[in-house]
Amino acid sequence: MTTRRRFLKQVGVSLAALPFVSHLQSFGFAAEATRKKRLVVLFSPNGVVPDAFWPDEAGPLGELKPILSPLAPIKDKLLTLHGVCDKIRGDGDNHMRGIGCLLTGTELFPGNIQGGSHTPAGWASGISIDQEIKNYLQSNPETKTRFGSLEFGVVVPDRADTWTRMCYSAANKPITPVDDPYQMFTKLYGQVQDRELLGSVLDDVQEDLNRVRNLVSKEDRQLLDEQTTFVREMEKQLSESKGTTLDHPVPVLEPGLRENNDNLPQLCKMQIDLMVNS
Repeated sequence: MTTRRRFLKQVGVSLAALPFVSHLQSFGFAAEATRKKRLVVLFSPNGVVPDAFWPDEAGPLGELKPILSPLAPIKDKLLTLHGVCDKIRGDGDNHMRGIGCLLTGTELFPGNIQGGSHTPAGWASGISIDQEIKNYLQSNPETKTRFGSLEFGVVVPDRADTWTRMCYSAANKPITPVDDPYQMFTKLYGQVQDRELLGSVLDDVQEDLNRVRNLVSKEDRQLLDEQTTFVREMEKQLSESKGTTLDHPVPVLEPGLRENNDNLPQLCKMQIDLMVNS
């Protein structure tokens, strides 16, 4: 039986090129291993330019509008749903409920975060569907991925409130997005030395948590146990990542791009490139 590496050598393709051709159907490689599927959720908090996004009429899609035009190659698989309404009520203004309830489908907790035109509110009261799906896929070795989920952002305001959090690992537990592409790059492609240093830091943190555990109340011990679980998961991720090899080229980021509104298009492109390559 001819192996993939032997076949490539016979046709004059170097092993260095393997990551770039390993999924080409022309070589019959695509059927050898099923690529793990991803769920991508993209949220635009201020909506879209309607005339440049929505089709002019219902029914089969004709020529796509400018915003959707990059999806033309997969137009036959595309659905555009207009008029889907968020019926969640409760505390918080429409913007808070929009992002906080979009993926959770639950009301916001009462809280002290004041909305623009309604009662104050807190975090969402349930897990978001993306994290529910992540938990399910990560429980199966065949669908498990290195990180499970990645939360990207672009020019996210530097504060923690209902307007800046979309994903929830559980009720009242928002997940902070990473809006710095250079930080996300380091997370995805960090050097071995960084992993070793972080592993050492995590060991120290674990020891500190163990020492403190017997000195606090039952309620605080529960919080410590959650932190301990988080540390162990990070250690596991580091351990699993040591032997991994990339099957794609590492993205090249434009250096020194500042996080501001003028750079939003470039930052968005950088984050999307990192997401696609993750």
